[in-house]
Amino acid sequence: MGRITIDGESKSFSLHRDADPDLWDSGAYRMTGKSRLSQEVNREIEKYTQKIDRYYYDILYEQGYITAESVKNKLDGIGEKETLLLKLFKEHNEELYLRIGVDTAVATYNVYLFAYSCLSDFLKYKYNVEDIAIHRVTLSFIKDYDFYLRNVRKMKDNSIYMQMTRLKKMLNRAAKQGTIKKNPFLEYSHGKSEMVCRYLQPDELERIMTTHISCQKLCFIRDMFVFACFTGLAYVDVFNLTEENLIRDENGKIFICTERQKSKTECRIPLMKLPLQIIEKYRPFRTDGKLFVQKSMAYFTVYFRKLEALCGIKHISFHSGRHTFATQVCLSQGVPITSISKILGHTNVKTTQIYAKVTGQKVNEDMKVLSDQIKGKYVLPEISVSDKSA
Repeated sequence: MGRITIDGESKSFSLHRDADPDLWDSGAYRMTGKSRLSQEVNREIEKYTQKIDRYYYDILYEQGYITAESVKNKLDGIGEKETLLLKLFKEHNEELYLRIGVDTAVATYNVYLFAYSCLSDFLKYKYNVEDIAIHRVTLSFIKDYDFYLRNVRKMKDNSIYMQMTRLKKMLNRAAKQGTIKKNPFLEYSHGKSEMVCRYLQPDELERIMTTHISCQKLCFIRDMFVFACFTGLAYVDVFNLTEENLIRDENGKIFICTERQKSKTECRIPLMKLPLQIIEKYRPFRTDGKLFVQKSMAYFTVYFRKLEALCGIKHISFHSGRHTFATQVCLSQGVPITSISKILGHTNVKTTQIYAKVTGQKVNEDMKVLSDQIKGKYVLPEISVSDKSA
C-alpha cells in the first residue's frame, strides 16, 4: 500500500503486489535482498514514486493548485482527458466524421485529415516522435511549426494560416477540457494575406467557349467550367444538382434553387441561355437523377491543365469560374453586389467583396455614366484673372 499526503490531506492506494513481510524494510520502504521478487517489487515502487512526482508538478503547473485526491485520481486514471496532441486531434476527427452529412461536408473532414498529417510529419521531422504531450506545445513549438510549414513544406501564408488555425482549435479543445491551463496561441500572431481572386478576362472566356475541341472528355470539362462561369456554383454544388433544383416561375423564367453545401445557405440563380443549353446537352447521359455525371476533382485537375494548354489560358478551376461569374458576368455588367451575394449563397456581403473584385474596365464605365449624368449640373463660376483673392 502507498499513501499520498499533501497539506495534511492523505489518500491511500494499492500497487496490487504481494511482498514477504520478513524482507520488508519499513524505514527505507523497500524490499531487502537480491531475489527476483524483491527487485520486481522495488522497481514497481520506484515507478509509482516517479509517477506521483510527475503528476504532482503537472497538475500544479496546469491548474495552479494541488490536492492529494487530484494526484491519486491521476494515478488511477480517473477523469483523465487526452494529454497527447495527435491523440486529441484524432478524437476530434473521429467526431467530425460522424457529423458528415449532418452539419459537416466531406471536404471539411478531409482538410482536418490533411492538418493531422502535416502535424504528424512535423513531430517526426523535428522531434523524431509519434506524438507529444499537449503541455509541451509552447510558443516556441508553434514558431517551429510555422518555420517547418514555410521552409520545409513550402506553404504560402494563407495555407500556413489555415494549418495554424486548426492547431489552435485543438489547443482550445484541450484548454476547455482542462488538459492545459491556457492556449499558447494567445502569444502568437500570424497575419493572413489578402486573398488573390483569379478570374478570366472577357477575351479569355470567349476563347474557351469558341476553341474547337474534338476530344469528348475535354469538351465535357470545358462545358462544366463554362457552366460554373455562368452560374457561380462550386464543384460540389454543380454535381449535386437534380431536376428538382430547376424551378420555373410564373413568367416562365427558369432558376436553379439549391442549398450550398459549404455554407448551408439557399441560393436562387436565374439561368441564362448558355447554361440551359449545357443542361439540355447532357440530358441523355444522366444515370442517377443528377443533371451531370460526376467526375472526381483529380480528374478535373488533369483535364483543366490540358484545357489551359489548348486555349493558352492559366488558372482554370471551378474556383476561378466562380470568380469569373461574380466579376465579369455579373459585376462588370452592372449587377449590384448585394444581388451577387444572394446568388452566390454568401452569408455576408464582405465575402462577396473578396470574390467579386471591381475591374478597371467597370470603374471606367461607371465614371463615364456618372460624367454623363452630371454634365451641365455643376459649373465653375467665372473668376477674373485680376481678382486679388485668387
